[in-house]
Amino acid sequence: MEYVIPAPAVVSLAVEGSSARFPVRRIYCVGRNYAEHAREMGHDPDKEPPFFFMKPADAIVTDGADFPYPPMSKDVHHEMEMVVALGKGGANIPAAKALDYIYGYGAGLDMTRRDLQTAAKKMGRPWDTGKGFDCSAPCSSLVPATKIGHPATGAIVLEVNGEVRQKGDLSQLIWNVPDMIAYLSTLFTLAPGDLIYTGTPAGVAAVKKGDVMKGSVEGIGSLTVKVV
Repeated sequence: MEYVIPAPAVVSLAVEGSSARFPVRRIYCVGRNYAEHAREMGHDPDKEPPFFFMKPADAIVTDGADFPYPPMSKDVHHEMEMVVALGKGGANIPAAKALDYIYGYGAGLDMTRRDLQTAAKKMGRPWDTGKGFDCSAPCSSLVPATKIGHPATGAIVLEVNGEVRQKGDLSQLIWNVPDMIAYLSTLFTLAPGDLIYTGTPAGVAAVKKGDVMKGSVEGIGSLTVKVV
């Protein structure tokens, strides 16, 4: 195939135990999917259906790489999350069959320009500048579900400079992974290569240049990212 400009590189993630990589198509993120985080953001978790926003695939930062502090913001927050990687796609996927569509899992960070997100909320505007900026989606290597199954419990933790900032458990998800996939597939036709960031526990806070973030999801993996 010949193109009139250079074609962009395929964004991909490493896979534990394999030399082959996982190509990333889209990144979907679930908002306010832990009750305590919803409350710390000023919302009632009992009154909201799931909602989603997106990040571009090339916002991925791989484990061990640096996170460049983004421009036009003075309040950038970490949000530690379990990441679901889809190996199959479709629309209107039944929750009872949703786990069959998962290739594997990872640990990720939904980095957020909180000041820009807050301003967008006040003006009723989209969150893209606060959520979908360059390098806003650090992610670990993936672990296939064939090796670890489908974790529904386990600690999710983020440390900054060795101090615990966030700590929760996958069992605290308001919308579990099958229900999340089922609902999302009514809004979009999902496809192999899609990632779903599943929401963050309470304790989100600002980072500054020089900080080292280390996040982990029990039974899945970890990632380390330095803010530069």
